[in-house]
Amino acid sequence: MTSPGNLFCVAAPSGAGKSSLVKALLELDSHLAVSVSHTTRSPRGQEVEGREYCFVDEPEFRAMIGRDEFVEWAEVHGNLYGTSRPAIEARLARGEDVVLEIDWQGALQIKRLFAHAVLIFILPPSWHELEQRLKRRGEDRPEVIARRLENARLEVAQARHFDFVIINSLFETALFDLKAVVHSQRLRYAAQVRNRSAVFAALGLIPPDPAATEP
Repeated sequence: MTSPGNLFCVAAPSGAGKSSLVKALLELDSHLAVSVSHTTRSPRGQEVEGREYCFVDEPEFRAMIGRDEFVEWAEVHGNLYGTSRPAIEARLARGEDVVLEIDWQGALQIKRLFAHAVLIFILPPSWHELEQRLKRRGEDRPEVIARRLENARLEVAQARHFDFVIINSLFETALFDLKAVVHSQRLRYAAQVRNRSAVFAALGLIPPDPAATEP
């Protein structure tokens, strides 16, 4: 499945800083839109319905799976997460660039559907730092933190399947790296042909679009 818009999937173990990096990127890049995922987990802290996630109960989530409304879905830490198919396809068709905060399973599913999707994995600088970040969040009980750290071992091992890997040791540096990945993808030949076809046609690099010459 191809489309005029670029699709970026950002994955990371819990506590690596994925959400903070994506939020900062969106504040800097007005041409980038985030797709809000559905989840069965409860809201955390200041999370708002429809902003961080669309919060639904498990029966409704399962019903959406049955209606084929997700391009991907997965169970993570005992909760279900999914990405809306209609929302993604509509935005990409309009030529918008979309970023997904997603787990590694979902990212690989997305890649099979959208060959031009760019997969980005965020790594912590060390296991000790990841544990300290999870504790500083103050959102989870000790047993939940222990489970997240155990799951992180499996998640980090999947980084080799991604196109880019960013180590979030210093936030400002990681954000710069994330911006660089997004910008470089927009300059790739295939992306430029999709989004600047008139220029390529004028230079004789691709056939002109007949629709563009109609009165």
